[in-house]
Amino acid sequence: MYLAHFGLKEFPFGLTPDTGYFFPGAGTQAALNTLLVALDSGEGLIKIVGEVGSGKTLLCRYLLNHLDADGWAVAFIPNPHLTPAALNQALLAELGGDVKRSLAYGLTKALEMRVLELARAGQRAVALIDEAQAIPLESLEALRLITNLETEKRKLLQIVLFGQPELDTRLNDPSVRQIKSRIAFHDQLTPLSSAETPAYLMHRAGLAGATHPLFQVAAAAILHRASRGAPRLLNILAHKALLLAFGEGADQVRPRHVRLAGRDTADARLSFIDRWMV
Repeated sequence: MYLAHFGLKEFPFGLTPDTGYFFPGAGTQAALNTLLVALDSGEGLIKIVGEVGSGKTLLCRYLLNHLDADGWAVAFIPNPHLTPAALNQALLAELGGDVKRSLAYGLTKALEMRVLELARAGQRAVALIDEAQAIPLESLEALRLITNLETEKRKLLQIVLFGQPELDTRLNDPSVRQIKSRIAFHDQLTPLSSAETPAYLMHRAGLAGATHPLFQVAAAAILHRASRGAPRLLNILAHKALLLAFGEGADQVRPRHVRLAGRDTADARLSFIDRWMV
């Protein structure tokens, strides 16, 4: 496709959450700082909310890599639409627990014994739960019970919820008001600003091997407006615009390429794009 044309070693705007392309925009860095402070202080329950395509999963995986390298015991649950028993079992398995022990003592007790073992070995345990808006209400209550696992000093298992705004709606249900009251730290991922978008484009293109700017200044400005600063939509539009520029033999993406890419993308802000006829 366009890799050789633009001097790239790989596609810079893929949709897979590749932590090698992590961009510390203001909103993302603020959320990461919140997470690191909350985890370091031993808080039991932390929440990060963001719209679809705002970079929640990438942030979750970036934090996962950071904690793994720092000696934490991490349970990563990418799909939490699970019954309470299945959720407890998934957490136990992710933390290296003994499933046979759960048959003898019950899942909650086996999980408690496992996090105690980790604590005695000098390891702190954390569960990172992505797509948390999908957790059934009864499983949210199970998480509340898990947050009761503690010593006199600190929580034995810290829990981070990453979810879409629907997670807040779910937490407003009276049946789970107790777990909502236990959320000590929370943050919301915000879109990239108009100033951050060109830096984001250059960051990803540079990591992929680009040696010159691939987007004209005006094209980057239109990409920001068309995507509303949402990283996933920005990636889709940037990839399509590069394809169009390649098809014309251009060495940079121009505003016209972004306009055409936007017309081919359902979520793009078309009312804005159609005003650009360059």
